[in-house]
Amino acid sequence: MRKSKAFLYNALLLVAVSLIMRTVGIYFNVYISNKIGAVAMGVFSLVSGIYGFGITLATSGVNLAVTRLVSEALGREQPGEIRRIMTRCVLYAAGFGLLAAVLLLSLAETIAFRWLDDLRTTRPLRLLALALPLISVTSALNGYFTAIRKVYKNAITVFVEQCIRIFCTVLLLGSLLPSGVEYSCIALAGGAVLAELSSLIIMSVLYLLDPGRKRRERPSEKRYIGKILGITLPVAFSSYVRSGLLSVEHSLIPSGLKKYGASSETSLAIYGTLSSMVFPVVLFPAVFMTSFSGLLVPELAESRARGNKARIGRIVSRIMRLTLLFSVGVGGIMLCYARELGAVLYKNSAYAGTYISLLAPLVPVMYLDSMTDVMLKGLGQQFYSMTVNIADALLSVLLVWLWLPVRGINAYIAIIYIAELVNTSLSIARLLAISHVRPDFINWIIKPTAAVIGAVSLARLIFRPQALYTKAALAYAVVVTGLLYILLLSGLFVLGKEDLNTLRRLFGKPGA
Repeated sequence: MRKSKAFLYNALLLVAVSLIMRTVGIYFNVYISNKIGAVAMGVFSLVSGIYGFGITLATSGVNLAVTRLVSEALGREQPGEIRRIMTRCVLYAAGFGLLAAVLLLSLAETIAFRWLDDLRTTRPLRLLALALPLISVTSALNGYFTAIRKVYKNAITVFVEQCIRIFCTVLLLGSLLPSGVEYSCIALAGGAVLAELSSLIIMSVLYLLDPGRKRRERPSEKRYIGKILGITLPVAFSSYVRSGLLSVEHSLIPSGLKKYGASSETSLAIYGTLSSMVFPVVLFPAVFMTSFSGLLVPELAESRARGNKARIGRIVSRIMRLTLLFSVGVGGIMLCYARELGAVLYKNSAYAGTYISLLAPLVPVMYLDSMTDVMLKGLGQQFYSMTVNIADALLSVLLVWLWLPVRGINAYIAIIYIAELVNTSLSIARLLAISHVRPDFINWIIKPTAAVIGAVSLARLIFRPQALYTKAALAYAVVVTGLLYILLLSGLFVLGKEDLNTLRRLFGKPGA
């Protein structure tokens, strides 16, 4: 019971911090988008695609390796092994981080000229290369605190990092914005590098001061290098291929739109609107689920190490249920207020609301896919996840290459649907097979769908559409609609004793 309560406290802490940080991040993203424009956002999105691949190479699955190995050591009651695990994992992270930085520094101009077809991306890429070793080591330390259930230290680091990112970016934009699109991207890159440096410094200090790392035991005969590679290589290989394919896909989107008939600037503006404006809004509510998803890895890994199949089944069932209840509501509410969200958040974009409405029905699939992937990794299924993710990315690239020049942006929306549905279906099938969980379609999908339809229908009767084009009015309408959804879920007997018991365990006395 104590472990369950600790999990819930950690989850609530992560949700609270992530919600604050994601809210600040959304508003900051809105500020940046309105400040530098859709074209500059499109250019920086191209840079971010390559940078994302660099991060993938730099981290190479080290976060998962640390979380699982430290959790398993605690599960075997061998805390003295943690220091050996961390030493090897940090060296692994530093090596891959330096390799990624050197590669990006040396290849930045070639990538900008031959791949992205925009030389304005060269200097931002070189600047971001400096952040890669910082990110890789920070990722290893982050995994340690997740494994030992001290996620508040990760939360502190994220908070400070975000504050420094915003401060430095605003400061740099004030000086560099008048110089044009390239220098706006340099300002964004510079803010990111300084933020990652602060994150590494804080995380390192917290790790060095942590009493758990100082425990020593007689050295064991275990060879952790092999275990580390056994966990990281499947994840890393999957991430390399998928991230590389995603980078190819993102570079093909502007060129595909140009072939369809759009100008170069229009193509970048459309791409920037989707990738930097719409997707952050669509994925924003996922913070309530994904913020604590990392906690599932040590919970499932420890249960797997002890052979506790019943507990694995309970965790998987509850997480799938909560994810669907939440995401069905989010998708319905987002679809209802898509036009208002686009207009209120992005005054300079005529199409943001339209794209939000097109992607809103996919929200339950996207959120469930994210949580399923985390649970599969916690259960040692990283090789299967690798295969599915590569197939998904390969399918997306192929469809973007063949279909986008023919049908334009509508084809890209359809491709997102196809790829997400294929990936999620394959992942869920595997998770259900190994956890022996039987989904409750009526209470997990049908009743929540009926509840959200009822909630948004009632909300549309209560609120006049023309009165929702201010932030305060829209926020009030969204909250009221959410409360109506919860009431209808209760009325349909979807929420019940199980949820009340969870709250009692969280707020009741120890041992209650």
